[in-house]
Amino acid sequence: MIAAVIKHFRLDEVRKALTDTGVQGMTVIEVKGFGRQKGHMEVYRGVEYEVTFLPKIKIEVVVPDDKMEEVIAAISGAAKTGEIGDGKIFIYNLEDVVRIRTGERGEGAI
Repeated sequence: MIAAVIKHFRLDEVRKALTDTGVQGMTVIEVKGFGRQKGHMEVYRGVEYEVTFLPKIKIEVVVPDDKMEEVIAAISGAAKTGEIGDGKIFIYNLEDVVRIRTGERGEGAI
C-alpha cells in the first residue's frame, strides 16, 4: 500500500498520473498536519492567528509489488512543486486484501 500526503491543488494531477499508470482505485482523505513547515500566520477579519495544522490530502492506493516504483514515480512527479510542503510518500506491506463482494483474496482482490 502506498500512502501519499500532498497539497490540495495537486490532487487532479496526481489522480491523472495514477490513472495513466493503470491504478484502478484510490482512497482520498482530507487531513491536517505539519512537517518542517510548522504552520504559518494568517489574518482573518483583522485578527492575526497561527495556523499550526495545515490542510493536506492523503491518497492511499494498493498496487502489486511490480508496479510500486512506477506508482511512486507518478505520484512524485505529479505532486512536486519544488516548494516546501510538497508532501511525503509512505510505503506499507499489506498482509492480505479481501474483496468484500466476492470474498476474493490477495492480489486478485486489488
